[in-house]
Amino acid sequence: MSDRVAVVGGGIAGLATAFHLARAGADPVVFERDDVPGGIVAPPIEVGDLWLEPGPDSLAARKAWGADLCRRLGLTLIAPGASGAFLWTDTGLVPYLSGTAFGIPGDVGDVLRWAGLSRRGRVRALADLVKRKRRDGAEETLGGLLRRRLGDEATDLAIAPLLAGLHAGDVDRLSASATFPELLAWERTQGSLIRGAQAAQRSARGGRPGPLFVRPSGGMRDLIDALADSLGDRIRTGAEVMHVGDREVQLVDGAEPVDAVVLACGASPAAEVLEHAAPTELSSIRSVSTGVVFLVYPSGTADALPDGTGFVVPPGLAPMTATTFLSRKWPDERFGDRAVVRCYVGGAGDEDVLDAPDEDIVAACAKHLSAVLDLPEPSASHVHRWWGAMPQYEIGHLDRVRRIREALPPGIFLVGSAFDGVGVSDLARAAEETASLVLEDARAPRKEPA
Repeated sequence: MSDRVAVVGGGIAGLATAFHLARAGADPVVFERDDVPGGIVAPPIEVGDLWLEPGPDSLAARKAWGADLCRRLGLTLIAPGASGAFLWTDTGLVPYLSGTAFGIPGDVGDVLRWAGLSRRGRVRALADLVKRKRRDGAEETLGGLLRRRLGDEATDLAIAPLLAGLHAGDVDRLSASATFPELLAWERTQGSLIRGAQAAQRSARGGRPGPLFVRPSGGMRDLIDALADSLGDRIRTGAEVMHVGDREVQLVDGAEPVDAVVLACGASPAAEVLEHAAPTELSSIRSVSTGVVFLVYPSGTADALPDGTGFVVPPGLAPMTATTFLSRKWPDERFGDRAVVRCYVGGAGDEDVLDAPDEDIVAACAKHLSAVLDLPEPSASHVHRWWGAMPQYEIGHLDRVRRIREALPPGIFLVGSAFDGVGVSDLARAAEETASLVLEDARAPRKEPA
């Protein structure tokens, strides 16, 4: 098989799709408009004397596709050096209880001791055990599901910061079925989110529970480098696709004939290159902007960070939405005895934070960190903005994506975080599935024109 497949976009989804196509004997070529491939899995940036990755720092281990892709590429995976997360409260950082699933305790006693909640909030959360499950089948927001089962306080102060934060979204606009379908399954099968968390814990204990997240030993960029090495000169950087037509891609310097096109460049760019052939709803998938703030502290500060991976913040309580303790989560001899953290800013409802000068963002994050941790002024810092990088899976998202794909011209396919999930493991799964669809289409008999 030698079908020529253009892959527009050299992020993780595009590179992984091309990797699977090449393994199957197709002839993919990746067109990436930037000078280096990788998309949001960007090269490390310099912060003081350290080089730190501004993109995702790990992949979800419970979704096997990302880890499987790494192993196929010969990468060694490592687990975090710490476990457990904290919740920002008015009284300081409070640890999430061990044995929770998606932040939801599976033990009634743990619910009664739920960190950061008032007695009324804890009692309301326990009502989840007796409330009837919803039966009308109507699509529901993630916030609607959580509020209905566990109440407003548990939702706003404990669970939404953890779950909505992964999508940089508003819990009351995100679709439950498109973001955390597991929770819907818990209600359907167990009649309760607390009992669902309990069942998930039993299932984990029945097997060999491992870490929630893993990464290649040298960092997430190792995955991009390994994919790029496997594809070699099939990747063309600095190559911007202007238009996708009938079995061809139009570049600045001319057109190239292809047998199929995979658009792995995001919803809005895909709509632009498809022009009049773009499905109407393609440009309606909304994205929000986020940023990361790296703070490197002086020597002797490492022990100021508690033993855990970081904390999340309920809306409006601090300039950051979450913070990762990098020197705890991914210890590195280069850190020495310094505390190294990464704060997340922006997202739905808070994008205006990104308009502030870097020094103001750094000062605000450092001030709030010093209020809960014994940290001095950072010795080095850096702000990295991700403009429009986080798609929002709002009500109707799954049906919307299905209709978009059904309306695509023949021989054109979509893959990426706007459609298939925002995590690296989700994109690895989607890339493998997309490659299979492309190959299936290429092998299907063509109808001759009348």
